[in-house]
Amino acid sequence: MNISSASFYNRKIFIYGLARTGLSTLNYLKNKENQIICWDDESKIRKKIEKKYLLKSLKQLKKISFDFIVISPGIDKKNCPIKNFLNKNKNIIITDLDIFYSFNKSNKIISITGTNGKSTTCKLLYEILKEAGHQVQLGGNIGRPVLALKKKKKSIIILELSSYQLDYARNFRSNHAAILNITPDHIDRHKNIENYINAKKKIFKFQKKSDYAYLNNENKYFTKIRKNFYSKLKLVNLKNFHKLKKYINNNYLLTKNNQENLLFVFEILKKFKTRKKLIFKVINKFNGLPHRQERVYIGKKIICINDSKATSFESTKQALINYKNIFWIVGGIPKKKDKIKLSMYKKNIIKAYIIGKNKNFFVNQLKKEISYLKCINLSHAFFKIIKDIINFRKKKLNLVTPTVLFSPSAASFDVYKNFEQRGEHFKILFKKNKNKLINV
Repeated sequence: MNISSASFYNRKIFIYGLARTGLSTLNYLKNKENQIICWDDESKIRKKIEKKYLLKSLKQLKKISFDFIVISPGIDKKNCPIKNFLNKNKNIIITDLDIFYSFNKSNKIISITGTNGKSTTCKLLYEILKEAGHQVQLGGNIGRPVLALKKKKKSIIILELSSYQLDYARNFRSNHAAILNITPDHIDRHKNIENYINAKKKIFKFQKKSDYAYLNNENKYFTKIRKNFYSKLKLVNLKNFHKLKKYINNNYLLTKNNQENLLFVFEILKKFKTRKKLIFKVINKFNGLPHRQERVYIGKKIICINDSKATSFESTKQALINYKNIFWIVGGIPKKKDKIKLSMYKKNIIKAYIIGKNKNFFVNQLKKEISYLKCINLSHAFFKIIKDIINFRKKKLNLVTPTVLFSPSAASFDVYKNFEQRGEHFKILFKKNKNKLINV
């Protein structure tokens, strides 16, 4: 599909899905003489939209011919109320990424995807390039939707992209594109690992020979990923981290997953001729992002870690490696085909506290491995942890520091709006119970 900025003036456009992405698309296109019609499957969301933009009912779709359909990434076009309509019009389906690229071809675009580490890598790149004096913006899955970013010439735009966003993209191109890692994720949507990989690979699909693709050659799926793209391939080798380690004075970034993130950051920054002294200055001041092994409290009496972003066991593994004497809060909606294998980590775990609506999944995975307790909710888990830490301290005679780890290995939607809301609730509960955990 040949799309330019001129393609989005005086057109008839259907926007399906009116969360952050859909709303930003509406706001971006409505002043370009377009006829825009919108729909969201949630009636509460539809009530917030001006009536002049809304379909009266889905039956109207049969009577209208559109130039483009902009679909929000959270919608599964194969499993939604208008799936037949979308299938008939699949050739005109695009995303906000396609619109964004059409208006931003003069800017340098850095795109990051992968199963884990996207947000941290993007934030590090943003902070370093900003410190280096570049005009830089950050968006996508982190911060603002791409169409809510300010229009600036000659800026560097850093985007965190999910498999959902990339899967629907039709012409989006990055000057620098990276796949940090691949482990099975979102299989409920993509159906199998091959489809998931193919969605991620689209980050390279529209690149030109002058662009750069970044890959970790130790990735299990490396040979499948590297096929059929034409940009210059830059390999990231984890064995090279020892060359950087002696300059890093930030324990948060010395975990194995963050070592991988840093190597990608360094490889990308070579193309921007960024001074190493400046890079290390920013790295050593970096505090990390909320809900990603966030250090809520570090003390001699207690350690508290908020890892709410961990929505699969693969994401949780790093926290289980990094801490000891763990009182682990786990549970929620498990990812399809996810498996919890604790042989390498169970020595670090004192007990697990299972929350959420799908407790049986976690019971079946943990029952032969570690001690566990089914809890009513997060508040109940905290109450039980306090009691168990009292007994732990009696046995250890206060010589060992326990860790309260909230790393759910599951999605949040059974109880919470998103992982951010879940993580904030955990931090509130810790604040309320801090004195009890320290003084018991």
